[in-house]
Amino acid sequence: MDDIELHVLRHLCQWRQAGQRAMLLTVVRTWGSSPRPVGAMMALREDGRSAGSVSGGCVEDDLILRHARRPAGMPAQPPQLIRYGVSADEAHRFGLPCGGTLELLAEFNPALEPLAELLQRLQAGELVRRTVRRQDGAMRLDRAHAPGTLRFDDDTLEYTLGPAYRMLLIGAGALAEYLATMARFNGFSVTVCDPRAEHRDGWRMPGVRMVTDMPDDAVAAFAPDLRSCIVALTHDPKLDDMALLEAVDSPAFYVGAIGSRRNSAARRARMKTYFGHTDASLARLRGPVGIHIGSKTPAEIAVSIMAEILAVKNGVDLPAALSIAASKPR
Repeated sequence: MDDIELHVLRHLCQWRQAGQRAMLLTVVRTWGSSPRPVGAMMALREDGRSAGSVSGGCVEDDLILRHARRPAGMPAQPPQLIRYGVSADEAHRFGLPCGGTLELLAEFNPALEPLAELLQRLQAGELVRRTVRRQDGAMRLDRAHAPGTLRFDDDTLEYTLGPAYRMLLIGAGALAEYLATMARFNGFSVTVCDPRAEHRDGWRMPGVRMVTDMPDDAVAAFAPDLRSCIVALTHDPKLDDMALLEAVDSPAFYVGAIGSRRNSAARRARMKTYFGHTDASLARLRGPVGIHIGSKTPAEIAVSIMAEILAVKNGVDLPAALSIAASKPR
């Protein structure tokens, strides 16, 4: 599955290349409860086809009714602000949570050339700052050095896009297959590393990249950034430790390994005794990974791990009681 930003922009670009009228809608402000965050995007074609989402569904239906499937829909005009949920009655009508208000910037028929350039740069893994002038819809693209929050001052919209979140899994097995599947559904691009031929044989998953390097080399080649996570799944210290030693000092937002509490404690002891690490330098290392849901099967364990990864990605502080280490019966 494509990263949601690429999914929306790819459809919009294809429609504009085909000469079809279309609009790009971006959530620029929310008040109270909101079903979608600031920065959420949706592309809407003149015949009512859409990609992405800016709400739970009812707002999309109204946007289609107002701007698509009609001869005068989506004329060439500067970007406009569209607001939903100003009153309690309107919020209820459009299915917004109680007290929720949503403000969208609608860009009508965005110019194809900068749109295609944006898509190309995002597909190449670049972090791009996109600036849109509300006066005339002019779009500017600049290389960004760090993700930034969306800014909108009624005259100019500015926000960063891409690259996609990435996941590196050490070890090809049933757990890796389930976790890779869940990661892809959540917009991650996934790489699996396993130098062991006997574990790679028969492991096939479309859309997942397989590498055969030793784990430390694979992590270095992966070049982790702030949108990367690395999970060691082999249960083999010779492989997992190699990856983790390289990964723990990287900018990756999540680094962890499966294993029992005893194995996790032994891993930390090895890294401190033989490789000079300290409790402070290993503070980011998670293990056993996942949250406690009583998981037993590879599929359930993958759900547990993916939930923890998404919580960290989204800045949620999970209670210690939810950790596998704290919740597993001794």
